[in-house]
Amino acid sequence: MSTAIQAIHIPAWEERTTPKPHVVYRIEIQASVRSWQMWRRYSEFADLHLELTKSTGAPPPAPLPPKHALALFRSGTDPARLEERRAGLEAYLRAILAARDDRWRESFAFRDFLGVPVGKQAAAHDAGGPARFTSSSWLDEHQDLQARIRDVRADINRRDALGDGGDISGAHQANVQAKKKLAGVLSRVGVLEEELKSLAMAGLSEGELQRRNDMVARLRDDCEKLAKIVTVARMTSRGIGSAAERNPAADTDRDALLGSSSSGAGGGFNRPVARVFGKAAPPRETEQTRPLDDQGLFQLQKAQIEQQDMYAAQLATILQRDKLLGLAIHQEVSEQIEELDKLSNDVDRVGDKLTGAKRQLNRLGG
Repeated sequence: MSTAIQAIHIPAWEERTTPKPHVVYRIEIQASVRSWQMWRRYSEFADLHLELTKSTGAPPPAPLPPKHALALFRSGTDPARLEERRAGLEAYLRAILAARDDRWRESFAFRDFLGVPVGKQAAAHDAGGPARFTSSSWLDEHQDLQARIRDVRADINRRDALGDGGDISGAHQANVQAKKKLAGVLSRVGVLEEELKSLAMAGLSEGELQRRNDMVARLRDDCEKLAKIVTVARMTSRGIGSAAERNPAADTDRDALLGSSSSGAGGGFNRPVARVFGKAAPPRETEQTRPLDDQGLFQLQKAQIEQQDMYAAQLATILQRDKLLGLAIHQEVSEQIEELDKLSNDVDRVGDKLTGAKRQLNRLGG
């Protein structure tokens, strides 16, 4: 094995609600130069056990924690039972890692279960590259990042609520927490995006790769929007004064803007002013207006105003057409997104059915 695993831990489990309620276990893997983590369900452990038994001709050295006989009638989130299973799963993996016979830990099924990179991926991993994901663990990581983004939004809402209540210190602390969480999400989104290249090399279909690229793009878009909120202090007119009161213009700026001939408290300087703000420039004779009398000038001005009104009406028509076109595009994109979401749900359901069929085949073959 190109990546030597030194230690395996399962420190915690986590309840998830989508696509349906289930429990996943966090596996922390420590290699010679890198460490990473994987999220696995108990059913995936059961599939691994069957695959190892089938491929090596013998069961692993430690038994897999069994399902409880009355599991269907018990609470699926009983903490005591889940903690007992967590410890049993950790002992199961450690027994495979510590076994004198290396056929189980050297098998492809075991390495794939732990997300151990092979071939070129292993070389990049040992050289200091990011942790590698499998197709399913990539989706778990994406789901976890979505939960982190929701936490950031919750912190921002809490910050605003505390600010409305006058708790400036609490609002500042909430904003700091939001910044820290967002920074962590941004770094993990970068890793998630990089891992798509590895998954593409591993045989991920082009359509699925595009779908996951869109998922990462949406995560980045959410992060950019949240970054604008958490990095800019929320300032309103509530008890703070108007913008002019918070940031009054300097006297020198006012003098330059209004055309004053002096500037500063210790004297000033005189300079010619070509044009003063708010004061019209003196009229100038042109070749077009020189031969015209007062009535002719009035008619020329009226014609120019009518021409400008016509141009404005044409511009309004163009903008209205662009608006309608934009609304039509938005409607079409929304409908396509809904269709893609339905297709994604159908793909997930088919994947679950294929996984169940594979599990049944493994049991029949065992």
